[in-house]
Amino acid sequence: MMNLPFYVQGAWFLGAALFIFGLKGMSSPASARKGIIIAGYGMLIAIAATFLIPGLQNIALMALALALGGSAAWISGKQVKMTDMPQMVAIYNGMGGGAAAAIAAIEFAKGDAHSLATTVLAVIGALIGAVSFTGSCVAWAKLQGVLKKAHRLPAQNAVNVVLALIAIGLGGAMVFMAPAQPELVLAFFAVSLILGIIVTLPIGGADMPVVISLFNAFTGLAVGFEGYVLGNPALIIAGIVVGAAGTLLTQLMAKAMNRPISNILFTPMVASGPGEAISGSMKELSALDAAAMMRYASKVIIVPGYGMAVAHAQHKVWEMTSILEEAGVEVKFAIHPVAGRMPGHMNVLLAEAGVPYDKIFDLEEINGEFGQADVALIIGANDVVNPSARTDKTSPIYGMPILDADKAQNVIVIKRGKGTGYSGVENALFYTDNCRMLYGDAQPMAGEIIQHLKAMG
Repeated sequence: MMNLPFYVQGAWFLGAALFIFGLKGMSSPASARKGIIIAGYGMLIAIAATFLIPGLQNIALMALALALGGSAAWISGKQVKMTDMPQMVAIYNGMGGGAAAAIAAIEFAKGDAHSLATTVLAVIGALIGAVSFTGSCVAWAKLQGVLKKAHRLPAQNAVNVVLALIAIGLGGAMVFMAPAQPELVLAFFAVSLILGIIVTLPIGGADMPVVISLFNAFTGLAVGFEGYVLGNPALIIAGIVVGAAGTLLTQLMAKAMNRPISNILFTPMVASGPGEAISGSMKELSALDAAAMMRYASKVIIVPGYGMAVAHAQHKVWEMTSILEEAGVEVKFAIHPVAGRMPGHMNVLLAEAGVPYDKIFDLEEINGEFGQADVALIIGANDVVNPSARTDKTSPIYGMPILDADKAQNVIVIKRGKGTGYSGVENALFYTDNCRMLYGDAQPMAGEIIQHLKAMG
């Protein structure tokens, strides 16, 4: 890096600075779009500067790779449905981790001598990059529906630990035997890639938002480490910033579920027993009754979940909200940190439908208002409103902070069927006296409610 022209180094640092400013912009929904654009310009500057390195080889291959990758990203970004955004985020995370692992593989294949620090960072970056790549691919397959359910091996945790120790042992051997023999390098990458698959296979949908953010952190750190190996400050700064941001987000997501990272990776959230007996029965209502309850309410709080995303109902929900507000009803949206399939999933869907940011509130901001709400409308959410998290110590979700929708005077739940959520835990809320069920896909149900609201004037 020290021998590079000042304009290359300067451009890289400028690109890195734009990454940081872009990330700062992404901290708020109002400035997120601007932040993404700023970070994109930073990436463009960093790439352009790379082509200005004197004596650079394989320029044609680099240009071809950029053309293919850029075209694939452009087409997929234009065509992806908003409901499919989680799996796109997952696979893009994986590509970043795979790229970091590939950089390390190429450096090892060269057989050049490196300093101890460089070799160690290359091995660490390769390990977490490979794990992130295959783990993210499995996450994509789960989100896309290619893998229909979690698969848990006998003695799963022991297998995870053994594979991790083998990968670490092989990595250590590569450090002390540098330059490592090709057979050792191949064995290291094979075990690392398998580790990512095996760790992710048993993790279910309930933990998927945290897993996506965790692999995002892995990818960032891997890129940062490999940036050190290449002597590229832009990669170092961008990778460490992304890694740090992903780590903080993972910690926040895990806290929102009251589940340590170790439990998410090694103790998947599944129903382990019957839990406490639930009294009462589920009581249905019609779309007309739901419309009347909300039309003549003073305050309605809407809780969106993945069911809204699957049904593509966000636009109908916003239309329904607008009609209620025109009738003098106060309407707010309550978002749980892990609602949906990725961090911020519900926020993205509501923003796409045009819901103003000042109507969307996080758990800590809105929970105290449910007691004053006439109606809590739950659309396709389950575990994040389950009061068993507060009351049933035998429940796998016990201790998880939830939206206190059960404290509203009336609760309406739009739900496709009578099944449980991702955790497999029965929702005690659905059996309470103040709760009514409206069965069906969210979009047609919201459409029916809209028609009745319009008829009421």
